[in-house]
Amino acid sequence: MPVEIWLHFILGFMIIGAIAALEIKDVLSAIIAVGIVGLGLSVAFLFLQAPDLALVQFVFEILCMIILIRAFTHRKEHKIDLKSNVVLVAIAVVILSVVFVLGIFAFKELPSFGKPIARIAERYLTKGPQETGSANIVTSIILDYRAYDTLGEITVLFTSILGAFTILRVIGRKQRR
Repeated sequence: MPVEIWLHFILGFMIIGAIAALEIKDVLSAIIAVGIVGLGLSVAFLFLQAPDLALVQFVFEILCMIILIRAFTHRKEHKIDLKSNVVLVAIAVVILSVVFVLGIFAFKELPSFGKPIARIAERYLTKGPQETGSANIVTSIILDYRAYDTLGEITVLFTSILGAFTILRVIGRKQRR
């Protein structure tokens, strides 16, 4: 099956998850639905041959889920007291439908699978092993050509892990007192 069909399926799955997150009255269930949307984005990055983005998205999503679930489990009430409004639901469905249709058109504009979008990709593939001396082209791109980008991603991961650790530790100290 072509990658575009899988991407359409994932986009639809993410839109359904977003609608579910908007409509679910239980806050913890809504957090999980939002997490499903983020994990769908991670899978889409994998299909688009961006494993570095997929990994960062996956780790970030898991850490956000841990923080949000930890923050909301200590509340006494998990239900949201909102009156259901048919007009707001209809507006949300229309907006998400428009995003879905625009997403389909955006996916159609992508080049066919395996064809590089930028000319620089051709240079990486042809001259990468000679210029870097690396046997693995992915490693040479990440560590030689895109070292600052990789350093930035590592900084984001480290900062999010440190933030999650700090929040979880503060909550743990409050419980001991």
